Amino acid sequence: MKIVSFNVNGIKARLPRLVEYLTEQKPDIVCLQELKSSDDTLPVSDIEAAGYGAVWHGQKGFNGVAILARGTTPVERQKGLGGEPEDDHSRYIEAEVDGLVVASIYLPNGNPQPGPKFEYKLRWIDRLRARALELLAEERPTVLAGDYNVIPNDDDTFSVTAMASDALMQPESRAGFRALVAQGWTDALRTRHPRGGVWTFWDYQAGAWQRDAGFRIDHLLLSPQAADRLVDAGVDKEYRGREKASDHAPTWAVLRDR
Repeated sequence: MKIVSFNVNGIKARLPRLVEYLTEQKPDIVCLQELKSSDDTLPVSDIEAAGYGAVWHGQKGFNGVAILARGTTPVERQKGLGGEPEDDHSRYIEAEVDGLVVASIYLPNGNPQPGPKFEYKLRWIDRLRARALELLAEERPTVLAGDYNVIPNDDDTFSVTAMASDALMQPESRAGFRALVAQGWTDALRTRHPRGGVWTFWDYQAGAWQRDAGFRIDHLLLSPQAADRLVDAGVDKEYRGREKASDHAPTWAVLRDR
């Protein structure tokens, strides 16, 4: 079972690339982020034509998350996170696919920092940790996949100096992510590539792609029951180099069948 996290950076602009990826790679589950589209304008028919059922949590112009499943429709469990009722950002959706609990996550960027956007990011991490504890208590195979907007380690970026003042790499951001993992989650990509140096994002600016000046912010966290089934994890990097591609590459984990 191949489970993919893919920040598409606008599903309408990136639809040809997404359908191309689904057709070529045929992943079993795809967690999408940054749809930038309301629910009623999402290209659901194109996704279905590619052989995928889907559940969505859209938002006009920004944010937005979805879960796709090949040959079936995910069973939605939850939209949004508790703990902040006034938060109307579409950043979390959770569903069940073939006995696997999956969440698609688009964690706030937090820039500029310090400031209210960074404070919101830290509160959001706390709220995610609260939900993650509830999921662990279910003792089921679970995957928290998404764009976490956190660079966990120094070897997860092309340049510590260049990213030093960015919200993605602040001590508070890292501490929040590490506290989440410490609950008992396995960072799939880190487990398979413990020496780092594996990027999932390359900015459109300053020739970042051409210079391979990227960093790792897309993560798949596995519950113990899912981690026991981990076969491999990686990044389909070449899709970042295609015409009109997202600035993120599809990031994946493969689990053994039950």
